[in-house]
Amino acid sequence: MAKPISVSLTLAFKEFFQTEKAGSIILIFCTVISLVLANLLLGEPYAAFWLGYLGPLSVEHWVNDGLMAIFFLLIGLELKRELYVGELSSLKRASLPIIAAIGGVVVPASIHLALNVGSPSQSGVGIPMATDIAFAIGILALLGNRIPASLKVFLVALAVMDDLAAIVVIAVFYTAELSVAYLGGALGVAAVLAVANRLGIKTLFVYLIGGALLWYLMLRSGVHATIAGVLLAFTIPFNDPDQEHSPSGYLEHLLHKPVAFLILPVFALANTGIIIETGFAEELMSANSLGIMLGLVIGKPVGITVASVIAVAAGISRRPLDLAWRHIFGAGLLGGMGFTMSIFIANLAFPGDAFHITSSKMAIVLASFVAGVAGYVYLWLWGGLLATDIDPDTMDFESEMEEPD
Repeated sequence: MAKPISVSLTLAFKEFFQTEKAGSIILIFCTVISLVLANLLLGEPYAAFWLGYLGPLSVEHWVNDGLMAIFFLLIGLELKRELYVGELSSLKRASLPIIAAIGGVVVPASIHLALNVGSPSQSGVGIPMATDIAFAIGILALLGNRIPASLKVFLVALAVMDDLAAIVVIAVFYTAELSVAYLGGALGVAAVLAVANRLGIKTLFVYLIGGALLWYLMLRSGVHATIAGVLLAFTIPFNDPDQEHSPSGYLEHLLHKPVAFLILPVFALANTGIIIETGFAEELMSANSLGIMLGLVIGKPVGITVASVIAVAAGISRRPLDLAWRHIFGAGLLGGMGFTMSIFIANLAFPGDAFHITSSKMAIVLASFVAGVAGYVYLWLWGGLLATDIDPDTMDFESEMEEPD
């Protein structure tokens, strides 16, 4: 009788997973600290610090447009790795997380739109579409070996595709007044770096200097500056199969810890200092807040699970051998942790609208907490692999193997 072999995780993947685990704990700590400082200790001066100017931009602006560009650079590098050698490297392996991510974007957005269509808060439709890759994977990492290895790989691929969708939404729908000249200059720099890649230039410094210029031009163009990080990622050389020692692989490895332990915590401190005032419960019952919370807590797991079921039933995708549908649903619950990406989009959706930004952030924090706890408890109780879960007809023969007894 055949029995499944567990999916082997590379050393780099395990290191990434452990970094996200520790990073998610620090993110939670920084969020709590920020709320305490804003509501119990410092109040308005805490908010004023982030709004104070440091050169041409406010401190908050430097964080959201500057430091977060580095975060998006890392996201781009991770997406690139997945496309070259990961779960997105072949259509058969990529189809399930891609289709699941589409479901996890469309259903939450539809819920928000249904509640807010025609209102000033309609622009918040992109907020529940996002997944915080650090939080979702960090919570999954806390479960250790209680869950199948394939679920970790599936969630990483799903979260990366989810972030890609968020990047597209930011670039297309949340662009300020567009400067064609600066945008053309930014694309020109990206093209030069791409040519340098094709010519075999592997000196990382060249790409980082070009990336700084690319970021400045993108900032001035009206397209959000963080998009520069994604563009830069796809110009940096990636050598397959020796990706660990390629400029792209080296930079990805170099950025993991600074992003997890510095950039995202600073982002949390800058963006979750929400002053909770009397009547905040009424704000949570507004159409925008309900759209965000229902989209993340309900729309995400429903969209991801239903899309996955349809993909497998239609013969487009194959469910990995050691994943049952309850595992996919559990991943969907964790996908409801929008946090960083959702807060980021909220800032873009309501520029200058302090009321909607604050109420959106409150809804995001609450929904992310509920989704994280629900996902963790659900997978802790029902995340183990059972003998009845094995269905050879759903096996992906490119990523799974069998061995005789």
